[in-house]
Amino acid sequence: MAELPVPELPVTPSRCSGRFTISTLVGTEEGGRGPYAPAEGSGCDSAHPTHLSGSTFCTRTFGYNTVDVVPAYEHYANSKGVGDGRKGRPSLADLHSILKPDQGHLQVLVSDPQRSNGLVEAGLEEPTGEPGKAPAPEPVRFGWVKGVMIRCMLNIWGVILYLRLPWITAQAGIALTWLIILMSVTVTTITGLSISAISTNGKVKSGGTYFLISRSLGPELGGSIGLIFAFANAVAVAMHTVGFAETVRDLLQEHNSLIVDPTNDIRIIGVVTVTVLLGISLAGMEWEAKAQILFFLVILVSFINYLVGTVIPATAEKQSKGFFSYRADIFAQNFVPNWRGPEGSFFSLFSIFFPSATGILAGANISGDLKDPAVAIPKGTLMAIFWTTMSYLALSATIGACVVRDASGSLNDSVAVGSPGCEGLACAFGWNFTACAQRQSCRYGLSNYYQSMSMVSGFGPLITAGIFGATLSSALACLVSAPKVFQCLCRDQLYPLIGFFGKGYGRNSEPIRGYMLTYVIAVGFILIAELNAIAPIISNFFLCSYALINFSCFHASITNSPGWRPSFRYYSKWAALFGAAISVVIMFLLTWWAALIALGIIIFLLGYVLYKKPDINWGSSIQASSYNMALNYSVGLSEVDDHIKNYRPQCLVLTGPPNFRPALVDFVGTFTKNLSLMVCGNVLIGPRKLKMPESRLTADGHTKWLMKRKIKAFYTDVVAEDLRSGVQMLIQAAGLGRMRPNTLVLGYKRNWRTASPQSLEDYVGILHDAFDFKYGICLMRMKNGLNVSRVMQAHVNPTFEAAEHSKENGASSRAASGAADPTTLAGEQQANTIFQSEQGKKTIDIYWLFDDGGLTLLIPYLLGRKKRWGKCKIRVFVGGQINRMDEERKAIVSLLSKFRLNFHEVHVLPDINQKPRPEHIKRFDDLIAPFRLNDGFKDEATVAEMRQGCPWKISDEEVNKNRAKSLRQVRLNEILLDYSRDAVLIAITLPVGRKGRCPSSLYMAWLETLSQDLRPPVILTRGNQENVLTFYCQ
Repeated sequence: MAELPVPELPVTPSRCSGRFTISTLVGTEEGGRGPYAPAEGSGCDSAHPTHLSGSTFCTRTFGYNTVDVVPAYEHYANSKGVGDGRKGRPSLADLHSILKPDQGHLQVLVSDPQRSNGLVEAGLEEPTGEPGKAPAPEPVRFGWVKGVMIRCMLNIWGVILYLRLPWITAQAGIALTWLIILMSVTVTTITGLSISAISTNGKVKSGGTYFLISRSLGPELGGSIGLIFAFANAVAVAMHTVGFAETVRDLLQEHNSLIVDPTNDIRIIGVVTVTVLLGISLAGMEWEAKAQILFFLVILVSFINYLVGTVIPATAEKQSKGFFSYRADIFAQNFVPNWRGPEGSFFSLFSIFFPSATGILAGANISGDLKDPAVAIPKGTLMAIFWTTMSYLALSATIGACVVRDASGSLNDSVAVGSPGCEGLACAFGWNFTACAQRQSCRYGLSNYYQSMSMVSGFGPLITAGIFGATLSSALACLVSAPKVFQCLCRDQLYPLIGFFGKGYGRNSEPIRGYMLTYVIAVGFILIAELNAIAPIISNFFLCSYALINFSCFHASITNSPGWRPSFRYYSKWAALFGAAISVVIMFLLTWWAALIALGIIIFLLGYVLYKKPDINWGSSIQASSYNMALNYSVGLSEVDDHIKNYRPQCLVLTGPPNFRPALVDFVGTFTKNLSLMVCGNVLIGPRKLKMPESRLTADGHTKWLMKRKIKAFYTDVVAEDLRSGVQMLIQAAGLGRMRPNTLVLGYKRNWRTASPQSLEDYVGILHDAFDFKYGICLMRMKNGLNVSRVMQAHVNPTFEAAEHSKENGASSRAASGAADPTTLAGEQQANTIFQSEQGKKTIDIYWLFDDGGLTLLIPYLLGRKKRWGKCKIRVFVGGQINRMDEERKAIVSLLSKFRLNFHEVHVLPDINQKPRPEHIKRFDDLIAPFRLNDGFKDEATVAEMRQGCPWKISDEEVNKNRAKSLRQVRLNEILLDYSRDAVLIAITLPVGRKGRCPSSLYMAWLETLSQDLRPPVILTRGNQENVLTFYCQ
């Protein structure tokens, strides 16, 4: 810990708790002073108060005074990014750096004697309200029984339980019916385990299924599922309500009491019902929970009523309908399948039953209304699956042991036991159903009568009440789920025009607007009254959710992210993968065309979010997977040697702040995009202590600027005492494994004649360093320069300008800090450059004067492959002799054809060795005149003594020795002006100055002479003299 040198203070015993002691160093609230008011004579060196960050407090910990603090819940609550400092925790600078005296006061943390260990309970987040106002009422929160288990059980139980399970038992037999139930439950159980794992991996907020998937797999898949899941729940309200309305309509028909006609009665009853359910929902979650409990009790009573009915001796009327109480031979006969009709197959029955096993997400969908979602969701969901499974198995076994498959319902069919001509199991009980069984015209029995449960029960109307409870509870659960999920989606703003529905009202932040939207959708589908076509699509939407929840659990597990730490341990990543795969299979088993529609909608919504690229970071497993893949591929690259065929110009671009040199960034970004590595390097010159804060502040902004400009590049900076040492750091440290730069790209130093001599020496030294490290060099010169920082009225970065600019006054330094704000950098207006526009049918001229391995050819070729430069004609110029022009041209054409570069023209320059015009020679001599030593051809020792302290000076001997090379640069400039004045880009081989033999000023004079007066951008390129092109296949 960072100990403060303060005198020991007495510790109040009442404020100590064991060995873990935190005592306040100031007085408590006195005379109206707040708990954080500074105290006189405090133990934190009150004579010299220290300047700490705003979140730092002085506490007494482990028996001495320190600014360090013990672990506390508040330090981690709501943290998002790595290194996100929380309230109460000192910064690293507070602990590590020297504390500077300040006239301000030291903040002091008043310890709570009941929380002396600093570990605050997670549930005790108390919002800070305004003084004088009554605290806001606590929102209603539910436990795992009322909030999840009962809700899920009600949503799982449905009309299929009452009306279709007996029929399925008759078709498939008890054995295969149990298999169908267990197969369905296997999928839902695996999904339940996956939900449990995801919901216990961090604090779950409102949003339910959408929240779980989006925070795990990211906004792309989460957003698409959230939208269709909310819509599916809204339509499911209509489906369940219509199921209720049809049951009521049938009762009215039995008593000849129709309101209008059968179809319109469904619409009237449905609209009235969904309006009543909306009123219950708007009354608040507490009233909705009470209604659900009422429905739950009704269903339980109906179950008890059914079970009582199975043990009551059968009356003659019930026997005529096939009910004979528990009989072993009935159980034996119904144990095996008896397929009938077009739906008489295993998978057909499975597709009919499976929707009755769904509904396990009802509890998770109200995650924001649970006291502790991490406990309630796993416990409630799994218990709901268990008890509903038991009820399905019990119902199938009991009704299969009591009721025969065929019965006429006629009391006249009773016969004496053993009567001749009687066939079937009922004959042993005194009933002859042979005639209707052979004609397949029986109206009763398990195979024919959907209301078998009502017939078996002790009191039939209670089964009808159970159907009402099952349909209305499911409708109410969906009516609550849809707005809750949709509200969270609206607040995340992944899709346009839906933010209006994200507003919450009341202490539970109820989505009133979402309720109204769900109501309108439900009423619309109720009025259509044709839900048979839409129902399969809705089932597939729910199955998509199951598949993605399982895949989320699997994906988060295999990424090995340290952040995947679910407290629920009873899950398997392979079981989750199986659950995801089987959910997709079931989608196609149910209705293949509906599965295709559902997948098509998801893909469309996924594509939209991928296109929009929302600025959201939820720490998804997709990010963790991307990191794993990048890491594995990078390590894999290191295991294979480089090959010329796979050579890529991986560029370290000395941009300084990238927004200062957009043309340089665009040029390299054009030919490296989706092809090779690009690293934008920046050297911050100055003391590390002063420059490190600037580095931390601007790095993120520069990266966002590159992303906004659609440049696929990395940004990195280093702090160094001078330019050259900083670039040496970048050259040696940039990259990873095989993903390391091999080409240094930098701008031409236009002000080399007026800059400080040392900056000139550093600039040329950088080129020598690059060659020493086996780098290729690409140097870019534009007529109006590259640096637009002055135009932007921003500070001049000293890295690539004259050294004297590094000494700015305080005002400009402060202005630079303001301009370097990440938000400002990312949001500033983007400068347009030549490399962003269509070039049309212009020419790119390559002057391949010396063999550098082929880099001079490769970069323009890669540039020409891009769409904006694709129409340009590429011309290659080489030097030659006038008497061998044809032979040399054919040789170069043959070589280029073997390289398969498809250049359009090849020209031989026979006049390259001609003497330049006198006025141009004089201009060159005038250029180097200020830098000449004028030593009169003295010996080397004398020259070295005269040049001491000014190594950039050019001796007369060096001028004489390099005269031919100097004149060649003058002549080349004349050729460039003659042949390439109208080109869109000129690429020319960079001349090399011998280290220690060519002064930096002479070398810069060569580059100046070679590239002066040219309108198009000039790219001076020199490879590292190793092949980057090959015409071999291996």
